[in-house]
Amino acid sequence: MLRYLPFLLILALTIYAFIDCLNTPEEEVKHLPKTIWVLIILLFSIVGPVVWLFAGRQRSAVGGGGGGGGRARRQQWVAPDDNPEFLKSLREEQERNKKPDGDDQGDGEGDRGKGGPGKE
Repeated sequence: MLRYLPFLLILALTIYAFIDCLNTPEEEVKHLPKTIWVLIILLFSIVGPVVWLFAGRQRSAVGGGGGGGGRARRQQWVAPDDNPEFLKSLREEQERNKKPDGDDQGDGEGDRGKGGPGKE
C-alpha cells in the first residue's frame, strides 16, 4: 500500500496544478499562453506542475500590502465603528432625528407640507 503513495502524490499535484491553471485569469499567467501551460502540466508529470506553481502564475503577497499587480481583491472586512461610510450614515441619521425635536414652534420643515390655513 505504501508503494502507491508516490504515484498518488504526483497525481494529486498534477490535478491541483491543472485546476489552478484553468482557474487562473489569462492576465495573471506569466511567460507562456495558458493553453501551453496546460499541455506542459499534463505532459510532464512532475516537472510541469512544479514549474507552473513556481513560475507560471503571478503570486500576490500574503500580507496584502500595496504593490504587485493581480486582479482586484475584495476589500477586507471593517468593523462598523471603524467604517467611515457607516459613521457618516449614523451622523446623517442623528441630524435628521434632531431637526424635528429642536423645532417645537412649528415653523420648521416638519410643518411645511401640511397645508394649514394661512400658510404659503
